[in-house]
Amino acid sequence: MRNNLALVLLLFSFVVAAQEAPLALKSSKNKNDISSYYTSGKKLGITAKDSLFQVNIGVRIQSRFTYINVENEDPIVEGEVRRLRLKMDGFVYNPKFGYRVQLGFSAKDMAILGVDDNGNILMDGVFYYKATNKVTLAFGQATLPGNNQRIVSSSALEFTDRTINNSRFNLDRDFGLFVEYSNEKENQFCYNLVGALTTGEGRNWTKKSNDGVSLTGKVELYPFGVFVKDGSHFEADLMREKTPKLMVAGAFNQNNNAVRTQGQLGSLLYEARTMQSLFLDSMLKYNGWAAELSYMNRNSDKPITVNPKDITQTRFVYVGEGVDAQLSYVFQSNYQVAARYSTQKAAKSIENLAADANDMSLSVSKYVLSHKLKFQMEYSYGTLKFADDLEQKTWYARLQVEIGI
Repeated sequence: MRNNLALVLLLFSFVVAAQEAPLALKSSKNKNDISSYYTSGKKLGITAKDSLFQVNIGVRIQSRFTYINVENEDPIVEGEVRRLRLKMDGFVYNPKFGYRVQLGFSAKDMAILGVDDNGNILMDGVFYYKATNKVTLAFGQATLPGNNQRIVSSSALEFTDRTINNSRFNLDRDFGLFVEYSNEKENQFCYNLVGALTTGEGRNWTKKSNDGVSLTGKVELYPFGVFVKDGSHFEADLMREKTPKLMVAGAFNQNNNAVRTQGQLGSLLYEARTMQSLFLDSMLKYNGWAAELSYMNRNSDKPITVNPKDITQTRFVYVGEGVDAQLSYVFQSNYQVAARYSTQKAAKSIENLAADANDMSLSVSKYVLSHKLKFQMEYSYGTLKFADDLEQKTWYARLQVEIGI
């Protein structure tokens, strides 16, 4: 933890130094004084005078207060910094050679479960090569091209968090090779193709590896052209699209010999399993209205694994399906109201081990500076239905503040 703290202080000092640099370019007798070539654009960054490298810096904090009421249990009050991220991107030698780094310092970002657990701060660490205007290759650790809401940054959601189905089925981050073919056009049919060949164990995997790999492919279709300012990668119609814009997408992943219950996420299985995941998405925006509809599915042969040392202990792949639907409207005042419904059903092979779930949420947001500075209030009501027909009801109310540069 001391090493993590030292790193944060070092990077914070770098940000402060950059902010104190002059906004206008000026000459300097010291040719190595790169702070003299600070550039102020859409991002906080530094570009070398000879243009051989560039560093852009971003910081975001997501703080929340939640009141949780679980049926037949005492209420819970939580206050936490849900996300604290430091982001850096830029290029070296030539803009064709880019990179992106993202570090997470909150407890849930680092997945710290106990006092003695190591901090797991690396979220993204990836090198990009822009081979042509349409083809980009990437190597490193990044988010897999799964369902669209998972690709949308957690800072760009119209609710305080992603759906219960994203929590259960998403692919998350992984290490490997990524390929993207972009054929985007403004006002006519166009498409994007994305593929990935990765290890399959998720981010920062340091335990024993196996011979399995994960294969992912995705296609995005835009019947009426792409959204304004890449609007398919943030929720809410903040741009107030002047004509209807629609995205329809499908993705498939096969994770061979996966050793975790959710592929790239979850606890360790007692025996490796191959699993397949399917994602279907649609997003529609027009004049302040935004609608999304998503379907997710995971399948695996023999999803239940047994501890060979104690046959009474089992761990299983969550196989099943889920559907998400949400609708929102942004007023001219930049207040927004949104409603969401999610349903999740476990497959018959695990119905005695996992509950079906339903979740309904209402959200009110105030966008002060788009998704960079916003205030959100959310109420969510959910039910879990078990195989014996017993139900457990849960609701929570939450206030969240997002700020970032």
